[in-house]
Parts: sequence; C-alpha cells; structure tokens
Amino acid sequence: MWFLRFFARYFYVPAMLVGLIGLTVYLMGNGYRYLWLAFVILTAIGLSLSMELVLPYEEDWNRAHDDIGKDVAHGVVYELGNLITLGLLFLISLGLPALNLWPRSLPFAVQFLLALLIADCVMTMIHYLSHRVGWLWKFHSIHHGVSRLYGLNGFVRHPLHQAMDVACGTLPLVVAGLPVPVAAALGTAIAIQLNLQHANVNCAIGPLQKLFSIGPVHRLHHVNWAGVGDVNFGLFLTVWDRVLGTFRPGSDRAPRGADIGIQDCPHFPQSYARQLRIPFERESPCEPRESLAAAREAQIAKG
Repeated sequence: MWFLRFFARYFYVPAMLVGLIGLTVYLMGNGYRYLWLAFVILTAIGLSLSMELVLPYEEDWNRAHDDIGKDVAHGVVYELGNLITLGLLFLISLGLPALNLWPRSLPFAVQFLLALLIADCVMTMIHYLSHRVGWLWKFHSIHHGVSRLYGLNGFVRHPLHQAMDVACGTLPLVVAGLPVPVAAALGTAIAIQLNLQHANVNCAIGPLQKLFSIGPVHRLHHVNWAGVGDVNFGLFLTVWDRVLGTFRPGSDRAPRGADIGIQDCPHFPQSYARQLRIPFERESPCEPRESLAAAREAQIAKG
C-alpha cells in the first residue's frame, strides 16, 4: 500500500502527462488505429479513479454526491462527441483544398506540441470569456455546478459548449492543414488533461505548479469563495493566465469539502436532462421557485 501511495504522490502526474500522452503521440505518429485511443482514455480514467482511492486530496470528494449518473452520462456524451468530431474532421480534411499552411514536414511530436499550444491558447480564451459573457456562462455553469472535484468532473460540460471548444480550438488548425492523426492525438491529450486537472489526488507537483494548470492551481478555479475563483483559466499551461493577469498559484486557505461549486448556488440541479436545458431557460437554476413565484405575483400586483 505504501508503494501505491508513493506512486500516487510523486508519479501519478508524470504517468498521465508523459506516459499516457506520450503513448498517444507514439501511437498516432506510427500509424496505429484510432481505436487504440479509446484504450488510452479508459486507462487514464481508471488510473485517476484508482489513485483517488489510494491518496485522496479530500476524503469527502470520493463519496457520491448524488452525481454519479449525471457524471457518467456527461462522460459518455463527451467521448461520443470526440468520436463524432474526429469523423467530421476527417471529412472536412478530404474536402479542403491543399492550403499547405501546416508544417507537415516537422516531426510528428513537434506538430503535436504546436497544435497543443495553439488549441490551449484558444480554449483558455473561450474559458475566460465563458466567465464574463452571460450566454456563454449559462452553458459553462454546468461545469461549475458541482460540489466536489474528481476525475470525471473534467467531462462535465454542456455538449454545445464542448462543440464551441472544438470548433474554435481545432477546426482552424484542420483548415490550415493539420493532419487528422495529429488532431486525434490532440483530442485524446485534452481528455487526459481534463481528467488529471480535476482528479481528487493529493499529488506533489512541485515547480510544475507554476507551469501546468493542475492540482492546487485548478482547484482554486473551482472554489465558491466570493471574488477568489475567477482565476486560472488555462487548460494545459499557466502562461496564458499570466498574460491575462489571472494566474494565482494558491491561497492561504486550502479548498476543502464544501468549498467547491457556484457562489450562492449550493444546490445546482444534478439531473443530466435538466442540465441540458439550463442554458435555454429564462429562470436561473439557482433561484428558489418560491422566490420566483413571489416576484411574479408582486409584478402582477403593481399592474
């Protein structure tokens, strides 16, 4: 058991970032079937869930919060969305003229890192705007309407918001001539990072905390403390937050069991079907129905 705790503490993050993402780049760079990527993603999810049991950051976050069914549904839809996206990207690439804007002559690993940097920048900006533009927040609030952080939270997002991320972060690269295997490796790396970013593992990341948006950096993004959580929007790297002035490496107080979620909305709906409807509802899911009814009656009384 001590060995597993030691591994979770010091080697879980390298196993995800270097091991599984490195394996993804190797598989796609050497022409393996795309089906292997499903194995990589399932391995990442299994590793995260295992390490959460071995060395949890917060014991209470390992307990179901009436959210397992909803989170599994989000995860399945997220991965199906990735498969559909991969197929669409392949079809789009077949119909595009040869723009020759993408440096295909570079080694596969270099192409992957370049694509990751560009996508990370674009997706960080979408994330940043999703906290500031009302209609985008209605979609993104579903990701923040959780009461704990663990690996599957990374896949909790409205499908249309996921589509926006993919369209803005990946489609321009494909139009520029990004090879589909590189796009597939990028999509898999994003899925691994989302799982790692939200995992309930008390890992030691040392100086990596200044470079990667994982561990305490991303936990701080999810806190429900007034005026604190509007920071650390990066998907992979913290560099974009440094440019935006939104990087914060930590806080005097470590987030714990009841510190996660949306301020003033402790009972965000946990039904998957309801979460799909929330962006299109006129009423806030955080307001009690009784208050809404009283407000309507007062408005009618005023005539």
